Amino acid sequence: MYSRTASNKRLGGLTSFVLPGGSEGAALLHVARAVVRRAEREVTEIAYQEPVTPAALRYVNRLSDLLFVLARVENDEGHRDTLWNPGASRQS
Repeated sequence: MYSRTASNKRLGGLTSFVLPGGSEGAALLHVARAVVRRAEREVTEIAYQEPVTPAALRYVNRLSDLLFVLARVENDEGHRDTLWNPGASRQS
């Protein structure tokens, strides 16, 4: 069984945003996470209009977190993550 807590501890902390990418597997997990985040926004919007089981919102949120952690694990436990470097692409 997968232990998100154990894998997350091995990854270490982040001081920057993680950009989608890295290995092919990680990139695909980032795409899956984007799809789940879109679904989460849709479920939230529906919840304003009609009753939604709170567990559904928690589920898609946790699934998004899991996909993020799995993408980092796929990138050699975060060592091949592409980190956002503010201003790195600006030209002087």
